[in-house]
Formats: sequence, structure tokens, C-alpha cells
Amino acid sequence: MKITLNRIAFATCLALGATVAQANDNFVGLTWGQTDNNIQKSNALNANLGNPKLDKVIDGEGTWGIRAGQKTADGRYYATYENVSDSHNGYKLRQQNLLGSYDMFVPLGSNNTKLFGGVTAGLVKLEQESRGFSRDSDIGFAAGLQAGILQELNSNTSIEAGYRYLRTNASTEMAPRGEGKAGSLDLHSSSQLYLGANFAF
Repeated sequence: MKITLNRIAFATCLALGATVAQANDNFVGLTWGQTDNNIQKSNALNANLGNPKLDKVIDGEGTWGIRAGQKTADGRYYATYENVSDSHNGYKLRQQNLLGSYDMFVPLGSNNTKLFGGVTAGLVKLEQESRGFSRDSDIGFAAGLQAGILQELNSNTSIEAGYRYLRTNASTEMAPRGEGKAGSLDLHSSSQLYLGANFAF
């Protein structure tokens, strides 16, 4: 998986570098969506904690994000920060993403409506903040793809709807306070349906 992540990250860097030379519009944006996570638990964690439902803690939860980048008539590149956290049955997890993305545009009917698709690579921080457990966190790599539709409202404002899928290798441990390690959990993948608004300047 590390080889695949490195290849996608390298391809993203090449795409971003190629776009810098022709970028002509800076933009910032806000996103809001729903994140679905595939969290895998170790056998030790299931045995020691009675198969806790950790995959439900931040699965299907609202996620906000901010982004900034540059775009041309043919595509865009941008950096995004996202945050999602929640509690479930006494367990609390937080996921933070710092991602770099490149999208290509395909006009749909007119230049004001475009399909987009691209690649993303970056870092994911997974934090375990459950009450009664020692806090733990880990920063892992993430790589994936996204696609969607973008509607330009005017020369400075656009809205979009999209879907993104990420593979990650972030993991964290759970240890009841005063006791030894109970086991670990891995954030295997993360997907998101989102809406966004972008403002050019």
C-alpha cells in the first residue's frame, strides 16, 4: 500500500506542478459533507473490550472543510483541511485531513457547468479521545480520487457537489487508564459526499 500511496502522491505533484504555470484565478472555498469510514479493529481489541462498535463513532458524520487554490479553464489544484469528530457509546474519535488535490474540468453543455475528476494525496490524523482511556493519535498517509459537478454562478462564485474516496494507513491504540494496551484500530478507508462553495479573487 505504501508503494501505491507514493505513486499517487508523485502523480499528484506532477499534475500540480504542470498547472502552476498556467493558473490564473485564486480561490478559497468551504465544504460540508458526510464522511463514511471503514475502521478495522485488531483481534486483541475485540477480545479485550468486547468487540466495541468503533466503526460507528465517526461513520456517517458531518464534516466541514476549508480549501484554497488556483484554477484555469482546464482544471484546478488546491489544498484542503477537513475535520470530523463524534462520540458513540462512550468512545470518541477525531479525524483531520490535510490534502492536496488536482481536478480536470470537462464542460457540460456550456462553460458554466463542468464535470470534474481528479486525484488527491495528503495526510490524515486519527485521534482517540475516549473517556477512561489514554489519549492516542497517529498521522498516516492518504491517497484517492474524487469526481463531481461544478456550476459557476458568476465570474467569482461557483458551487459544486462531489464524491471522494481515500485509502489511508492511520491507526491508533486504546489503553484503559492505568492498564496496558487493549488493542489498535486502523482507518482503512474514508469516503465523503459533499457540497462546496468557491470564491475566486
